[in-house]
Amino acid sequence: MSGAKQRMRSKKMRNQPSNVTFSAAGWQGRGEASFSGRRSEHTPPMRGHGPRPSGSHYQSGGWVRGHYGGGDAKGGQGYAEGLPKYITASTFAKARAAEVCAMVKAVSKTTGSSHVFGALPKHMRRRAMSHDTKRLPARLREGAQKMLEKSQRASQKEKKEQSKTKSRKARRRHGNLLLEFNRRQRKNVWLETHIWHAKRFHMVKRWGYCLGHRPTYKCYRACYRAMSNYCLLQDLSYYCCVELQGPEEQLLPALSRLTSKETGPTFATALCLSGRRQGSAVLYRADRYPTQPLGPVLFLWRPRSEHSTHRQLWIWAHPTMKQDLLPELQAVCQCTVAVVPPAPVAHPAAEPDPAPAPGPTETAGKEQPEGRKRKRAGEESEVAVPVKKILGDGTRSPTTPVSWKSNSTEIVIRDLTMEIVRYRLIGPLSHSVLTDTLAPASECEAASKTETSCFWWPEHCKEEGNMSLHREQANVFQLLKGVFSTAEIPAGSVLGLTVDDPRLTLPAKRTKVGPDIQQLQGGDEDADRRRALTLQGIPEHCCQSSLWDESVRDNVTTNKIPEQELNRMKNELLVPGSRLHPTPPQGRVPMLLVQQAGKQVGSEMASWGAGWDLLLPKGWGMAFWVPLVYRGVRIGGLQEALKHSQNKGASHFPHDFPDCPAGARFQQEQETELCAAYKRRPPAKRTNYIKHGCLAPFRCPWQQLAEEWEMIVREGGDVDRPVPAPHPHPDPQPRSREEASIPQPEEGTSHSDSGVSPQSGFTVLRNRKVLRRLSAWCTPTTSRGQRSWRSAQSTQVEQLSPASTAPLCAVYSRSLVWARLSLLRKGRPTLHATVCVPTLDDIELLRRDPAFCGPQEPRHMDHFKSRLKKRKKGQKAATSSAKPESLPAEPGSAPSLTPGSAPSLTLGLWPDPLPSVTSHCSRVTLGWVTQGDFTLSAGCGEALGFVSLTGLLHMLPEQPPDLRGLVLLRNPSSLQYRFAKINIEV
Repeated sequence: MSGAKQRMRSKKMRNQPSNVTFSAAGWQGRGEASFSGRRSEHTPPMRGHGPRPSGSHYQSGGWVRGHYGGGDAKGGQGYAEGLPKYITASTFAKARAAEVCAMVKAVSKTTGSSHVFGALPKHMRRRAMSHDTKRLPARLREGAQKMLEKSQRASQKEKKEQSKTKSRKARRRHGNLLLEFNRRQRKNVWLETHIWHAKRFHMVKRWGYCLGHRPTYKCYRACYRAMSNYCLLQDLSYYCCVELQGPEEQLLPALSRLTSKETGPTFATALCLSGRRQGSAVLYRADRYPTQPLGPVLFLWRPRSEHSTHRQLWIWAHPTMKQDLLPELQAVCQCTVAVVPPAPVAHPAAEPDPAPAPGPTETAGKEQPEGRKRKRAGEESEVAVPVKKILGDGTRSPTTPVSWKSNSTEIVIRDLTMEIVRYRLIGPLSHSVLTDTLAPASECEAASKTETSCFWWPEHCKEEGNMSLHREQANVFQLLKGVFSTAEIPAGSVLGLTVDDPRLTLPAKRTKVGPDIQQLQGGDEDADRRRALTLQGIPEHCCQSSLWDESVRDNVTTNKIPEQELNRMKNELLVPGSRLHPTPPQGRVPMLLVQQAGKQVGSEMASWGAGWDLLLPKGWGMAFWVPLVYRGVRIGGLQEALKHSQNKGASHFPHDFPDCPAGARFQQEQETELCAAYKRRPPAKRTNYIKHGCLAPFRCPWQQLAEEWEMIVREGGDVDRPVPAPHPHPDPQPRSREEASIPQPEEGTSHSDSGVSPQSGFTVLRNRKVLRRLSAWCTPTTSRGQRSWRSAQSTQVEQLSPASTAPLCAVYSRSLVWARLSLLRKGRPTLHATVCVPTLDDIELLRRDPAFCGPQEPRHMDHFKSRLKKRKKGQKAATSSAKPESLPAEPGSAPSLTPGSAPSLTLGLWPDPLPSVTSHCSRVTLGWVTQGDFTLSAGCGEALGFVSLTGLLHMLPEQPPDLRGLVLLRNPSSLQYRFAKINIEV
């Protein structure tokens, strides 16, 4: 017998009862012996008396192919000779009894996983029996039912019994869907286009909203082409709108405390105050300019009315800025009295008529309405109130005040967040998309003007002045068809309009639209009017709109035609696909069109990214969204909005406003997210930023940068001297030689003693006059920096010299400057890349070899890697044996490594507090990048970020005039510096 068969036979027989014994006489010359079931392999058993032997020496007289070969296997006498001569009855009975007990125990035993199913053969075990005991045999049902009840009782103690999930058909019913959607909107606000975006976008929860971040399909380049050549659509309804009402002579003095003329146009700019233009401004806390900024806003004045002296102003702000802006507006306008909103009126359901219930014969004879189920006898006859879709902010409590008034002034502040829908169309053909999608409202019939109507448009048409204004606005809107590009319209132009329901003219399939050739080739009269429109803008009286009236907005929202009713009306048309005539009276929508300026800085790609903003009353979001999508526009999310700002060279809120409260909060949240993502990676796959010389890869320590540059200039530091790479140092925060040259506060001295005030923070320079001087001193160039250009203003600026830079350094010592950085050669800047000052040797190497990419940063030493290992050992030692008391640390010794005493260390990251950020590397740090990527518009890598004004003014005079404004750029995960040209665009 082979060894495998022996092992298999031994495995089968190892569980035999130990008391099974038998006698065998005359086996290989041995006498009578008693054997146990658990014996050695060489013990021969008798048939039926226990385990069978294994081994090759049993072939002659042992078991052979199922029988015991006691003698010659080939002769017929061998089998009989091997039989035992006698059997002990007691021993034989005990052995058989033990075997029977073992078999009964094995059959009746149930495993922990299958319970009673172990009593069934494998071919009878079914999964359905686990939850339906009736499928089991009758003899096992009782036990299975008991075990099922026991498991249910145990689960009820741990968690509550969950309600039975409804079927998918029930969940997809309209009423149930609305209930589920309304429940999910209690925590995060949904835009009216949320369902459309959720099917096609990666959604993120930010700023209390659920917004689309980027499309699920690949369209990065397609979105850029749409912004450059056609049209891209975005939903900006999450922007907060604050309305101010009151006399103009009270509003302007209050708002002037929040702005400054040095930063640009204010609320009192003539074109903006008349209502013809939309304005933009950076707001500050009251009387705090140039410190403590709040952020940028868009504002729009309602044109003056002949019958009222009150003015109306809309201020649009980012949602992260609202919590800082609203209290400041209440303070300067003295509106501290909250107006309690009216309690919602509950409309009771209509009571059924007291007519007798019809009999069974009458019920059977009546036809059931199509689409309704017949109710069973005994069910309630009350009709449930239909579920209504949430319009506006579903997270706000009905008792939360949204209006504030003043006891001393006539100013009233109202929060119109989510009350107005705002869409943005970006691209040169945005006006063509709008003119093809929207149709000016048709006038009401003469008969309807004499009757009283509950809709706003018939009442609006009764006045001839309103209709004449509507015709002028429609004529101006028709002139847009002949305009070649959206950028030809003056920036910020406003046009009021009333249009028909765009669902009435929905095309059968998606199409692309373009400028109207016939309008472009129109007569001389149309050409003159079009020329006046592009040069002078839209007339002031055409900027009026009924959208400013709250009663009109509520009437339009309440009386909107449902989709079901509109489809029924279209189905009854004699010619399928034709337009409804006459237009339903509730199908007129007031709106505002606001021209959005494109790129306004620099000399390249002027007016790139211009478009139109569409303002609508709430509830009409999807009614306008789908028709716009059917005109072939691309849809963008938050990512496309960021890329739009990056291509324009403009700062994006709150990413690029580090001195604002919202920007500081955003930087903290971004650091937390990036650090968490870094720690989720395996330690072997992380970038060791300490070895790359990057102190803060996930944030930008602007305050420390501004303070250190102030100290460098004050002490007369030399930034052109190269600094060697840091070397191992026993100090927990080793410093390089240049870092050591910067005076550091001694132990026991405060910040005030060292000349640094903890209360004074950094600011971003927004004075346009100073920015123009800096722009001229940096010798502006094209995107790749090949050729320079000079404007008329740059020639009139004072020449760069230490005498001209000293006053700026004294006034703006802790200011940052917004700059655009263009790489001279290959490279792709990333987030938080370091901007450094090149040395004279670097500039000389670039002169000799124009293909020189840039120097390299020497690899740094990780001083904390060994400390982490010691800390782990110390933690293990501390857990194994705790010391009763610790001795005081000696002065000058390394910090303790016991848990809780030292700061938390992460492999590859420099712990707080940070050493000198300016002189930590071989090149002096000037600033950091907040936006960086390969720019499709420029065809090279471009970055946007901030640099220290003091460091910039210290660097520019030391550089050659033909290479002035040259800096070095290095990504956090790279040691390679790359040359870049800095441009300050105003």
